[in-house]
Amino acid sequence: MKILKYIGAIGIISLLLSSCMVGPKFQKPEVVVPESYQSTHVAADSINLRWWELFNDTILDTMIVHALEHNKDVLMAAKRIEQARAYHGMTKAEVWPSLTIQAGAGTGNYLGNGNKATNTSNQFYVTPALSWELDFWGKYRRLSEAAQADLIASEFGMRSLQISLIADVARLYFELLDYQKRLTIAEKTLALRQNSLDIIRLRFDNGIIPEIDLNQAEAQWAVAAAAIPSYERQVAQTGYALSILLGENPISFTLEATLSDEIITPEIPTDLPSDLLKRRPDISQAEAIYHAQNAQVGAAVAARFPSFSLTGILGVASNELSSLTTGGLAWSASAGLLSPIFEFGKNKRRVEVERKKAEEMLINYESVVIQALRDVEEALNNIRTLKDELAAREIYFTATNNASKLSVLRYDKGFRNTKIGF
Repeated sequence: MKILKYIGAIGIISLLLSSCMVGPKFQKPEVVVPESYQSTHVAADSINLRWWELFNDTILDTMIVHALEHNKDVLMAAKRIEQARAYHGMTKAEVWPSLTIQAGAGTGNYLGNGNKATNTSNQFYVTPALSWELDFWGKYRRLSEAAQADLIASEFGMRSLQISLIADVARLYFELLDYQKRLTIAEKTLALRQNSLDIIRLRFDNGIIPEIDLNQAEAQWAVAAAAIPSYERQVAQTGYALSILLGENPISFTLEATLSDEIITPEIPTDLPSDLLKRRPDISQAEAIYHAQNAQVGAAVAARFPSFSLTGILGVASNELSSLTTGGLAWSASAGLLSPIFEFGKNKRRVEVERKKAEEMLINYESVVIQALRDVEEALNNIRTLKDELAAREIYFTATNNASKLSVLRYDKGFRNTKIGF
């Protein structure tokens, strides 16, 4: 039993001596961000909210909840998190000793001094074996650090995926409502064009109007007729895309709601650019990936140094199976050192490769930050310009609608300079 005490004492001393790990220590990357957004927008404290509930649409809410539970990409992301968690647990176990048990039985005769074989003898043994590669340079702790960072990155990756999924479901939902509305308008337009065409054809048959007027009416009818299959195709394609996001087989949706039923959402506050770095999961994911790669550099550096291992065996052995448990204990202890001497620069190149990968992941982090700032700037600019566009289109609609009513009165009843209230 003394050997176990010796091995334990050596292990404790080694852990104390190995409190420092070789390789670069991770430092949070610093990036320069603007103090405010370019778009004219008053920044306010943002809050975590289920923003789609602002529309007060139960169908949309049900679709988003269903997508978060059944979307195949989300389910795969969840499995990646489980894999990363299991791998992290595996790397943590590498730091500690491993205990195995060995048992065997054999028989045979062995040659003596001459060429004549001696008597047959039996061998039986049961031996627990303890082996421990001391993490003197922190190789396994660096690998565990990398695995933990990969786990964090996979969790942020899933959160980023969920946010994108919610936005895509909401976008396709409103696009489907839009295409359904356009299809309805196109069908009504075709009916009006058909009615006008019938009237103009009768007038042409009676010689009241020239053929060119009939041709123009037929062209307008054809344009209206061609719009219907186009919108039918867009309705179907949008429904297929939406069903895939929901994790279902492609189906055609027919929504009962209309765009006019939807509630216009209030202003959604945004963050200052510096706060954006704390809230975007894709930025946090990129940072964790860089952290993991930085730890891989430390593991590669540690691989260039000697490795120390301890082995202890404590068991029983006997020539007779009946006396296996009554014989005395047998034990052995050993320590080993394995060190690279000359490998034509392979280990040095391995460190260089890992360093370049870390530099690549740092550039990737900076790229993700820049892209995140672009996304926010673009969204704020879109909100402002779309509001201006909507105001102009409302004026256009009011004017053209009134002009249409005046044209009907003028054409059917012969009114002139009639003013109709908006």
